[in-house]
Amino acid sequence: MINSQSEGSPYRIRFSDGRHEGLADTDATKGGKNAGFKPHDLLGAALACCITMTAEMFAEQHGIPLRQAKTMVRLNRESANETIFEIKSEFDGDLTTEQTERLRAATRACPVSKTLSKAISFVEVT
Repeated sequence: MINSQSEGSPYRIRFSDGRHEGLADTDATKGGKNAGFKPHDLLGAALACCITMTAEMFAEQHGIPLRQAKTMVRLNRESANETIFEIKSEFDGDLTTEQTERLRAATRACPVSKTLSKAISFVEVT
């Protein structure tokens, strides 16, 4: 579970899972001080990290000589009816075309991507 709390400075929010901490904020044009990640950036970061980890795990499990994986995610919210995650993955290593395609296929099934692809509900608990 992630917990968050305001810190007294407008829109500066500290969040934690009980072991690790992070800081969220918004930029000055919206009243913040740009002291941390914007909430939408954290959503993109979760997806990018999951895709990169999935590539590394898949490569290790299948003996693919992956030296480094990189993933860039841009959250496109321009449409009123759809959220689009624009994803670019790069794989470095002595890889064949087939290995690269296998990595791409594996990353499309990362757990965060699967979660975001399902219907989403919001339930407030007390």
